[in-house]
Amino acid sequence: MKVSRINIQVLLVVVVGILSISDGIETDKFRAPKLKPRKYLAISCRNHSASITDFGGVGDGKTSNTKAFKAAVEHLSKFANSGGAELVVPAGRWLTGSFNLTSYFTLFLAEGAVILGTEDPSEWPLISVLPSYGRGRDAPGNGSRYSALIYGTNLTDVVVTGNNGTIDGQGQIWWDKFHNDQLNYTRPYMIEILFSDRVQISNLTLLNSPSWFVHPVYSSNIIIKGLRIVAPYNPVSPNTDGIDPDSCTNTLIEDCYIESGDDCVAVKSGWDQYGIAVGMPTTKLLVRRVTCVSPDSAGIALGSEMSGGIQDVRVEDFTAINTQAGVRIKTAIGRGGYVKDVFMRRMVMKTMKYVLWMTGAYGSHPDESFDPKAIPVINNINYIDMVAENVNMTANLAGLAGHPFTGICLSNVAVGMSVKPKKIQWNCTDIEGTAHNVTPQTCSLLPDGNEANAGCHFPTDRLPIEDLPLKLCTHRST
Repeated sequence: MKVSRINIQVLLVVVVGILSISDGIETDKFRAPKLKPRKYLAISCRNHSASITDFGGVGDGKTSNTKAFKAAVEHLSKFANSGGAELVVPAGRWLTGSFNLTSYFTLFLAEGAVILGTEDPSEWPLISVLPSYGRGRDAPGNGSRYSALIYGTNLTDVVVTGNNGTIDGQGQIWWDKFHNDQLNYTRPYMIEILFSDRVQISNLTLLNSPSWFVHPVYSSNIIIKGLRIVAPYNPVSPNTDGIDPDSCTNTLIEDCYIESGDDCVAVKSGWDQYGIAVGMPTTKLLVRRVTCVSPDSAGIALGSEMSGGIQDVRVEDFTAINTQAGVRIKTAIGRGGYVKDVFMRRMVMKTMKYVLWMTGAYGSHPDESFDPKAIPVINNINYIDMVAENVNMTANLAGLAGHPFTGICLSNVAVGMSVKPKKIQWNCTDIEGTAHNVTPQTCSLLPDGNEANAGCHFPTDRLPIEDLPLKLCTHRST
């Protein structure tokens, strides 16, 4: 049978029409999806999803998207009781000021997505200072400080993740203000979550925060993993701590790379009388498989703001490269609180000023109202299976006169010296403890013990956060 050209054209029109009508119908024969499924792990998956473009977002790197982010979060908060919602930030450069998160919510940055912190100060609102600090860290601020770029309080089940999307705080203007003494209020942090439960921050690149990068505070059941955090070294980017768990319980930090202008991981719990009054310790913290580069600060720091207490901290498989110290414990008279039951093992350190550093004379009080009778307690600090090379000085350990730091234990620690090491390798005052198989030879306040009484150990139980299950979620990106 002969088929005319006109009949063929009609047939094609009919077929195209059928395919157009059936677009989105869930059948193998007609399904022609425009969305590509992507898998990711999260503490919760969401039933609802939207893009920032649905709320007028423009990813040109110039247009402010602050209103779009706020409108998106407000709208998606309505789905909290029906499976929660996901806000997708697609590829592009999305300029924004500070915005808040909501509960049962996921902020997902797709591959190629960059959230840019605005350089317009008017888009950084002022919020109250933290009650356990009593003032801002940079300036008293009359009880106020700048809000974080991504902020949330009193939340349940919140996830900030992505397919290695990027958040760039564009912190240079804030660093300049700090160096020029032009700050009336404390600089913004990048991500700050307060008074919340079930928090996940993962699989992102974080750049150039105005101050601290990731700051969970007064919160519990927190997973922070797969982050790449980068800021220029100090003094270019002052106080750009990597991750600061602060008065938090049951926290996991793992598989992160941090290169910053301050401590890579800084464990905190409030400042002097304000931290004592709030009384919320940081407990049950596990840090593992983290690599740190910070020439003027530490790989792991405990304090100096530790007035609510720090207990049961576990660090393992940690690498520190070109840092001032591998581990620092910082406190002072007036801090009160405690740092106890700290366990660190399998740390590798290369090119250090000090491997271990402790001090009871780290001042910097919020005001003159601190209690000089508030004496911090440092006890049961364990360092196990550590290797360091190219080190200037092994340890500078200085406790408090009349109130020594006690229960310090070192086991299987080997330190290799730099070309021009310090003549004195161990400076020890007002400390008590033991050592086993440590080179170079320890000071007299850390006498050699045998394996039976050395006392160093690492807990064998699991923290609850290790058993918080992650689900395989599907994100559909254009």
